[in-house]
Amino acid sequence: MPPNPEPARPYSLLAELTYRCPLACPYCSNPLKLRLDDKELDTPTWKRVLTEAAELGVVQVHLSGGEPLVRQDLADLVAHARRQNLYTHLITSGMGADERRLRQLRDAGLDAVQISLQDSRPANSDWLAGMPSFEQKRRAVETARRLDFPVTLNVVVHRHNLDTIEEIVALAAAWDVDRLELAHVQYAGWAFRNRAALLPRREQVECAAETVARAREWIGKRPAILHVLPDYFQQFPKACLNGWGRFFLTVGPDGTVLPCQSAREILGLQFPSVREASLSEIWFDAPVFQRFRGTGWMPEPCRSCDRREIDFGGCRCQAFLITGDAAATDPVCRLAPHHHLVDEALRESGLESARFQFRSYALEPARTA
Repeated sequence: MPPNPEPARPYSLLAELTYRCPLACPYCSNPLKLRLDDKELDTPTWKRVLTEAAELGVVQVHLSGGEPLVRQDLADLVAHARRQNLYTHLITSGMGADERRLRQLRDAGLDAVQISLQDSRPANSDWLAGMPSFEQKRRAVETARRLDFPVTLNVVVHRHNLDTIEEIVALAAAWDVDRLELAHVQYAGWAFRNRAALLPRREQVECAAETVARAREWIGKRPAILHVLPDYFQQFPKACLNGWGRFFLTVGPDGTVLPCQSAREILGLQFPSVREASLSEIWFDAPVFQRFRGTGWMPEPCRSCDRREIDFGGCRCQAFLITGDAAATDPVCRLAPHHHLVDEALRESGLESARFQFRSYALEPARTA
């Protein structure tokens, strides 16, 4: 197998500062069992990571979690990123995003804010979040707008809120956000465990797509609407993060460096740590980043497919979770040998026996990192 050419330098870093979070969403991408409260990187190490990211060519840093606002050093990290000329984007549940905290982050140089919402209906939103939170999210959006942040409202959609798409769009317009992301659940982490209860019906997906198309006509240019369709209902997979180890990388709370935030799902892979190597060494030399980079690793039918440099075989985590083999063709592809497993999952979804298992660990008392 010929070696892959040297990869392009990464464009974006997802900095998962913590897995701690006050919410308990049943589609959470946090690891099912992993607790890292006592293993989170300290402030100097995160600053080194941000410096190395800028030197490597990263342009955007997404500060995420868990809930990144539980980190008492968040403003310090934002200020350091600004000194490295990095664009900083806070991804938050909105819990704890009061005026004092958001003003502190603005003054430190934060560029933009993304706030999650579970549904346009307060009671359903609170149920999906596992606690009363809708009103705090509304206030967080209002405060961020008042402080002149560009604001994205992110709504993960699934069987239990897909029928309210039109209401969600209207709410986003009423809240005066700049951008609305309607992202169907990606079935990894807790979402994979809860897949049967979350997968929508095909008619829900089709109706939602039509509703979004109509909404774009009456809503105009604000908010801009991004609608990410669900893999399980597509003929071909998406290029997960534009391909494994091509443009994006994730650093977890403990310093583990991942090609994507769900990659811990794949058993048998050894992921390096920023405690032991630089980001540059990891990006260019770590075997796990080489493992599925490019097209040389692909089996048939991917190897002969004219889409191989479009979707790069699809999602490796999805392939592993559905088939047990991370090197398999993503089963959502209609040409995949294991495509029948997706059809079976769709047939089993929505069964009366399907009940949510909510994320079982919540926020520990915040500590100063």
